[in-house]
Amino acid sequence: MFYSMSAFSGITSRCVAPKYALHQSGGACQVVKATMPVGKGRQVVSLSQRCSRMQQGGSLQIPSYSRRACSQAGRNSADLIVAGDKMKVLVVGAGGRTGKLVLEKLLAQPQRFEAKGMVRSEKSAEKVRSSLPSSADALCLGDITSPSLPAAVKDCCEGYDALVLLTSAVPKIKILSLIVSIVTKILPGVDAKRPEFSYPEAGTPEKVDWLGAKNQIDAAQAAGIKRVVFVSSMGGTQIDNFLNTMGGGNILLYKRKAEMYLQASGLEYTIIHPGGLTDAKEGEREIIVGVDDTLLKREQRNIPRADVAELVVQCLSLEPAKNRSFDVCTTEGPPTKDFVALLNSLNGANCDYSLPKGSPVPLP
Repeated sequence: MFYSMSAFSGITSRCVAPKYALHQSGGACQVVKATMPVGKGRQVVSLSQRCSRMQQGGSLQIPSYSRRACSQAGRNSADLIVAGDKMKVLVVGAGGRTGKLVLEKLLAQPQRFEAKGMVRSEKSAEKVRSSLPSSADALCLGDITSPSLPAAVKDCCEGYDALVLLTSAVPKIKILSLIVSIVTKILPGVDAKRPEFSYPEAGTPEKVDWLGAKNQIDAAQAAGIKRVVFVSSMGGTQIDNFLNTMGGGNILLYKRKAEMYLQASGLEYTIIHPGGLTDAKEGEREIIVGVDDTLLKREQRNIPRADVAELVVQCLSLEPAKNRSFDVCTTEGPPTKDFVALLNSLNGANCDYSLPKGSPVPLP
């Protein structure tokens, strides 16, 4: 279903399904080479007509998905993974704020994507459904901690191309500890105390961020899904990160364990570690990427949820995102438009999964 296009090599030998490859040259897309199935074999064709001529009624038409992908993400390079047909995407965790944004973005591009969101309950589905266009068939139910999840995913999404994993355990603050924290900050001569947190029994990081994520990865394989975009969190190299202390849940370490499981699964993956999520407007700041929590040293290390959602959608079809694990935040600067250049700024770096050392959560 997928093929790759490279501005340097035209098309690689592993291209199998689509009709055309696009190459951006001189500000316009050109069709250069493609591999097409002919019977049981493949035929390689060379073409030189420009996309613009094709779109104006030339005799050879490229799919609208390819044209739009080239114009939206190609920018200065057409490093794309493009499906001959619409890319079919399942968004698990669509009931969350970031997951809902991802699903909305996919559904807003029906010429490129066919998308479904998975939520845990009908109550959650009702909340999401109210803001989605043509939502009757856009949602399905599934409990990521249930042994029946692989069957549920296969039933509603067999034949899908990609899964976006956006689930996370959510700690709850202990009200009494919050009051104590506020009082100790006000009173002079008293050491300020941090509020305390807890997780519901069925929603601990071990059950949600490790076993639930593992369940989703297994379900993706069972359903024939080939690509997973996993939205995790920055801080995975830091055992003493504050998020790990919340409720004693070691949430970042369980996320780390799931990331390592995905890497070993054989599926194509993109693992995104955003900094602190905000509800600021999308597309107004410069996005920067890094690895191994180096971005945590910055004063500004937050990122709008909407920018994360756009990055997720871009990573579904960008070649530089394939089998890549990286951190991301935003800073003051020109808004990021070229996501190929953004990912290429990593210069091939990936997060180091030999870290952290001495984890209290057993890691592979």
